[in-house]
Amino acid sequence: MNILNQYKKIKQNIEANSFNIPTNLIVVTKGRSLADIQKIINVGHIHFGENRVQESINKWKDILKENIDIKLHFIGKLQTNKVGDVIPHFSFIHSLDNDKLALKLSAEEKKLKKTLDYFVQVNLGEENQKSGISKQDLSRFINYCKNDLNLNIIGLMCLPPINEESDKYFKELRQLAFDNNLKELSMGMSNDYMSAIKNGSTFVRVGSGIFEEEFN
Repeated sequence: MNILNQYKKIKQNIEANSFNIPTNLIVVTKGRSLADIQKIINVGHIHFGENRVQESINKWKDILKENIDIKLHFIGKLQTNKVGDVIPHFSFIHSLDNDKLALKLSAEEKKLKKTLDYFVQVNLGEENQKSGISKQDLSRFINYCKNDLNLNIIGLMCLPPINEESDKYFKELRQLAFDNNLKELSMGMSNDYMSAIKNGSTFVRVGSGIFEEEFN
């Protein structure tokens, strides 16, 4: 399998279907080798996603020193005790989902003198097993993060229920972002990124579509 061919195919699909709003591709690299990642870095890609704190730091700390343009996105569930490790290495967090985490992030930003960009994760399917702010609490939470904690909230993120059509959830998240005056949307993965783009996603998170044989 040629990883670069898969990457280029995804990029072409995104560019061909992003009309009014540019869509950024986040290449999800959890569990991937440095050799495979380097192939994509070498063609100038800058947005990469990880969801395991220690693995990502071990993997990326030297790469980030040599490639200052690279933007790392934390896309997994973030525990408060890992915040101090995440902030120095990451530029974006896509899974801000509770008051306690927001407070810790704000405190660590001040301590480390670094500002990140945040997506609020919304639990659109109201699934007990998933993280995310409820739709009913979303406006309050955004205002708390922006006005009380001075966090740079740029958009919303969602993970639609696995066995349902993603399209209606993407439409709903787009409306919630509009209602809360947020411009960025993190939605869409390897199996549904095309639907996400059509619904205005500005960041799609694709890993297996690039690195795994089954997506050839």
